[in-house]
Amino acid sequence: MTYTPVEIPLDDETKKEFQRGFNADGSKAKRVKKRLTSRTATVVSLVIAVIWIIPTFGLFISSFRPEELIKTTGWWTIFQNPGFTLDNYKEVLFSASSSSPQLGAYFVNSLAITIPVVVFATVLAAMAAYALAWIPFKGAGWIFIIIFALQIVPLQMALIPLLQMFTTWILPIQRWVHDIIPIIPEQSYVQVWIAHTIFGLPLAIFLLHNFISEIPGELIEAARVDGANHGQIFLRIILPLSVPILASFAIFQFLWVWNDLLVALVFSGGTPDVAPLTQRLAELTGNRGQEWQRLTAAAFISLVVPLIVFFSLQRYFVRGLLAGSTKG
Repeated sequence: MTYTPVEIPLDDETKKEFQRGFNADGSKAKRVKKRLTSRTATVVSLVIAVIWIIPTFGLFISSFRPEELIKTTGWWTIFQNPGFTLDNYKEVLFSASSSSPQLGAYFVNSLAITIPVVVFATVLAAMAAYALAWIPFKGAGWIFIIIFALQIVPLQMALIPLLQMFTTWILPIQRWVHDIIPIIPEQSYVQVWIAHTIFGLPLAIFLLHNFISEIPGELIEAARVDGANHGQIFLRIILPLSVPILASFAIFQFLWVWNDLLVALVFSGGTPDVAPLTQRLAELTGNRGQEWQRLTAAAFISLVVPLIVFFSLQRYFVRGLLAGSTKG
């Protein structure tokens, strides 16, 4: 049996509109692609990359130079004035002197703060985004609007109320736990974890909701027909499909928390047991502003971890940025 295609009659005006729109879309896409892949765009991208890399490269070279060379010559004269040493990193990381930076403990504190916050914010935001997108309940639209509006609220407005709340509720609980189990310190990361998670959730839920809501409904309906509940749908369908956007947000959240100073100053208490690396770097800038060899080593130590995280998750980051940008 053969099927004969049926031609739908269209008037001349409709044909012209259709052809005009098709040509416009095709020519526009070609123009955009041509501009992004042109020689000029490539040259501009390379120039921007070089401008961004030069200060980082200079910081890296300076961190290995002895004190007398770093104070008398520039890093760009490394070939005329050669000299390398690891003493700068030994002093800032492992020195036993109380007058030295001793960044090792603060580095561990930054990791202990950043990694749990990234996990907490990503998991909670993914569950909330799924609930708002695919679980029908009364008031879901208003809740999403409120979450979206929270993004414009300045972070500084919530610092004092949160600090009062933590002082009233969290701190007494920590002291009680410390009295029962002395091994657990009185000062902990709980306040910083909660604060960073709260501040990161509005944007996280907004971004993840926009992605999760675009997942084809046929997949969700097919899973429901097969008897899957919301937990199974979330774990077996939503999470695997949302890996790019989850990784993209995790990178942003990691960078925000790792480079944060304000929230750490307010909620960490300033003690060496809890304070992150950024707080110690700020102290070094104020107290040791002339010891460039230590400052450059300390700055590069704080820089290397975000670079590793970004480049290791770069493919997911690019996929997350492009997710939802095209259809078809």
